[in-house]
Amino acid sequence: MKSGIHPNYREVAFTDMSIGQTFIIRSTAEARDEIEIDGVTYPQVKLDTSSASHPFYTGAQTRIVEAGRVEKFRQKFAAKTAAMNASAEAAKTAKAKKK
Repeated sequence: MKSGIHPNYREVAFTDMSIGQTFIIRSTAEARDEIEIDGVTYPQVKLDTSSASHPFYTGAQTRIVEAGRVEKFRQKFAAKTAAMNASAEAAKTAKAKKK
């Protein structure tokens, strides 16, 4: 490999801030902080979420009943459509009376 053109590939400590879990993997990620684990200092990258805490991977994801949402939207849309049709009909009637 040519020297000076590749990023620094090294062991980096990634910390999931939501659960406080730290795991070490090799990465080229830039790190601002350092952390000492078992006497070894690693660059540290702080994460908001990881596969250890994300609901999709942990199985804690809840299914949202979309049928209720769709029906609620249809009712709201039907009410607005009915109101628009009624106002259009009233405008036609008012226009016909003026003639």
